[in-house]
Amino acid sequence: QRILTDNGMCYHSKLVQAVCEAQDIRHSFTRPYRPQTNGKAERFIQTALREWAYRLAYQSSEQRSQALKAWLHHYNHHRSHSALGGLAPAQKLNNVLGRDT
Repeated sequence: QRILTDNGMCYHSKLVQAVCEAQDIRHSFTRPYRPQTNGKAERFIQTALREWAYRLAYQSSEQRSQALKAWLHHYNHHRSHSALGGLAPAQKLNNVLGRDT
């Protein structure tokens, strides 16, 4: 129903506008220089740093970058989120869109 993003140029694109309109999503933007209004994104960054970036001692930045794809898949498709009633984001999105998970 709603999405809140920062003011990055990518969120002002015609594609994002079209998707929001097609799905009847109200798009709002955070106030500039107020990271506390973007708490969910800030929380995601903390989680990514803790569970992916610094969880293991990687041999190189390339190895860390390669591990990101698998971690993002786990985060979005398998990791339960208390804010989503124990569902993973992909499961919640599929439920909202009326798709089988």
